[in-house]
Amino acid sequence: MRVVDGYPGTRRPPPPAPDTAEPPLRRGPVLVTAVFAAMGGALIPAASVAALWRVWQFYAMLFALVAAIGFAAAVIALGWPTRKTTRAGALTAAAGLALWVASRPLGLLTRLDPWQPADTVVGFTDYVAAGLQCLAVLGFLVVRRRRAHPWPSAPRRVAAWIVLFPVLLLVIAAGAAGTVAAGDGIGSPAASTLLDESTVEYCRPGGIPLAMDLTRPAARGAPVALFLHGGGLVAGNRRPTGPGALLAGSRLVPLRDALTARGFAVASIDYRLAPAARWPAPLDDARCAVRFLRANAAELDIDPARITAVGTGAGGTLAALLGVAGNAEVRAVAALGAPADFGLAGLDPLTRATVLMALGRSPATLREASPLTYPGTGAPPFLIAGGRKSAEFADRLRAAGVAVTTGTGEPAEVARFLAAVTGTPADASTRGGR
Repeated sequence: MRVVDGYPGTRRPPPPAPDTAEPPLRRGPVLVTAVFAAMGGALIPAASVAALWRVWQFYAMLFALVAAIGFAAAVIALGWPTRKTTRAGALTAAAGLALWVASRPLGLLTRLDPWQPADTVVGFTDYVAAGLQCLAVLGFLVVRRRRAHPWPSAPRRVAAWIVLFPVLLLVIAAGAAGTVAAGDGIGSPAASTLLDESTVEYCRPGGIPLAMDLTRPAARGAPVALFLHGGGLVAGNRRPTGPGALLAGSRLVPLRDALTARGFAVASIDYRLAPAARWPAPLDDARCAVRFLRANAAELDIDPARITAVGTGAGGTLAALLGVAGNAEVRAVAALGAPADFGLAGLDPLTRATVLMALGRSPATLREASPLTYPGTGAPPFLIAGGRKSAEFADRLRAAGVAVTTGTGEPAEVARFLAAVTGTPADASTRGGR
């Protein structure tokens, strides 16, 4: 019998195992900022999944998977902040960033641009998501590299929060705004290829369907007003309400009401926004809308010979280009508050930044996008109501023999002008009911 420590038949107990549990990290401002950046960067593509699903389900599932993993990793890193969880947060944020790089700058995801559905309200929503993911990766790596040490003094904690709190607020605001913009179309009906619907698909550039809202009067063979929203070519959409209308400064509702009262059909369209889509994508989309209306005039009960264009802000610039750039594609143009020239000289900083984002620095592109560049020979009648160098543009059109009316751009004035040009009587909206 063996005797161990004076007790027969016993063994010496093993020494206690060392504590290998990973010490938790502090939930300081750097970690909190990184977590909210990762959440925002995941929620933005997640908000566009519904629209992307209508185009290609594979990309929609890929976006949903990456977004779900990234959001979950961010929540875990905030709830259990350790080196492992912050590393996982950095890796998932990097995966989201890699998805953006592969699809946008490198163009490796074929068939279509999967970020385009997220950019229908603001053309740089996907860039916001990428920026948030970059910030998340950086924040998680900074937190992970820190050594666990005792809780810092109160003045040090307060100073850290004071320094990073504005950054945290900016991150939260960017994530929320990007999510709202990317998910603006969730509650709206999808564009239909059936021409008897109120929202129809009029074009599919790069595999992405573009929508047109049609408001038609009771009369058959009605003239058409193609409405092009404002927003500096980087923001806005066709809808009369919501974030897109707010960003575009849309005057669609009063214009639509005044025009339909005069017997016009009103077609309000989405067009591709910069910097997600480069010039001349917006003008190509506007021309595609005109071709769609003309080709489907019989099914839509509209008059293909009386298609007009109405635009506010940069949408008015597109409307003007439909009249002066090449062969006139519309019967009349109403350009309301539309810049006639995109030259960079003399612009305020915000307008200059918008122009650079929308068109870049190329002088050739800036000239091509400026109605003032074109002589105006053979252009249809114009109503011009304000805008940069609009008076000079009106004088050039008059010198080319174009009928030009200047005014304030009030809805009733626009409706009277278009009705006079197209020969639409005041009671046309009640004739020839459907």
